[in-house]
Amino acid sequence: MISSGRSSDIATVGVVGCGLMGSGIAQVCASAGFPTVVCELDEDALGEGMTRLEKTVRGAVDRGKLTEDDSERLLDSLTATTSLADLASCDLIVEAVTETLEAKRSVFTELDTVCGSETIFASNTSSLSITEMAVATRRPERFVGLHFFNPVPVMALVEVVRTLLTGEDVLTAAATFVERLGKTPVGVKDRTGFVVNRLLVPYLLEAIRALEEDLASAQDIDRAMQLGCGYPMGPFTLLDYVGLDTTLYIAGIMYDEFRQPQYVAPPLLKRMVLAGHLGRKSGRGFYRYDD
Repeated sequence: MISSGRSSDIATVGVVGCGLMGSGIAQVCASAGFPTVVCELDEDALGEGMTRLEKTVRGAVDRGKLTEDDSERLLDSLTATTSLADLASCDLIVEAVTETLEAKRSVFTELDTVCGSETIFASNTSSLSITEMAVATRRPERFVGLHFFNPVPVMALVEVVRTLLTGEDVLTAAATFVERLGKTPVGVKDRTGFVVNRLLVPYLLEAIRALEEDLASAQDIDRAMQLGCGYPMGPFTLLDYVGLDTTLYIAGIMYDEFRQPQYVAPPLLKRMVLAGHLGRKSGRGFYRYDD
């Protein structure tokens, strides 16, 4: 349980990474009224991400979810850059780059040299150790995990991850910030997978094992979990949405941490990734996506 408190400490937000997660985080920050600086080191990726964000906002206007004035205000709150130095004045910086420890630590090491000592650093990692990133900086007590879920504008949950070094004032500020975004913070400790992936990944891997054993078809397993458990989508639809390569990678990190059989990736998952059948992103996973 995290108690919320004063939010005045966080006024300006930086987001590093403008992929699906980064652009979504930037959108909800700007929508909540935070001036937001979005940094993507690759200029083409930055342009693609900002175009995606603008398209999402315009779509919300077309569906009547957002007024034209609100959309303009949201977009005016965003600043795009390819330089981490432009985040120097931000009160909170959320990293959402490639899910590798090396890439994330590199970002935070550079940010540590350009940002003031009071700036809070946060990682959106879904599986990596927050502590390993924090100790690469000179401010481990001002380091926290903020794990958003995809699609960020829709999903209400944010896991707020504390390390053994995270300051109580930083946890309070982070939880209040999440609430300002209109989302629900859930406090978790820095353990691989946190809460959601700790429970979700074994479920997804077991569904693949059931398919390997010819227990039922992918469609019928999906229907069974939807109708029998009330889940909004079945495991194979979810796997295709998340990305089979992403699931395989996270499972590997969790197995390395816990060495427990429920985190061992099934052979079918490995072979599908090798074949390039990654789900929606590649047009084919457990289902086909021709359009």
